[in-house]
Amino acid sequence: VQLQASGGGLVQAGGSLRLSCVASGRIFSINVMAWYRQAPGKQRESVARIISGGSTNYADSVKGRFVISRDIAKNTVYLQMNSLKPEDTAVYYCKHSQLARDYWGQGTQVTVSS
Repeated sequence: VQLQASGGGLVQAGGSLRLSCVASGRIFSINVMAWYRQAPGKQRESVARIISGGSTNYADSVKGRFVISRDIAKNTVYLQMNSLKPEDTAVYYCKHSQLARDYWGQGTQVTVSS
């Protein structure tokens, strides 16, 4: 499975961005797709995830601001990020999990200026 993330960029505080991650290869119907982020000097942390049935989970720090969604037909997961804060600045990674294996995308930089 290969993942290609896109959509990062520079945005002012309060602004919005939408990240996309396309999965290709042998995709099984039962899987989990998720977004993680890693800020400089910090550990990678989970941001949001969505399972194949549609259930979602969010980190407390992004609840009410970020929305994860997916287009199963396109094997694509999205992260709509609203009301962005400087502390959201990080490299964002998508992860695809199936059959007890994890696959990571290359990361996309999100920078939020104050």
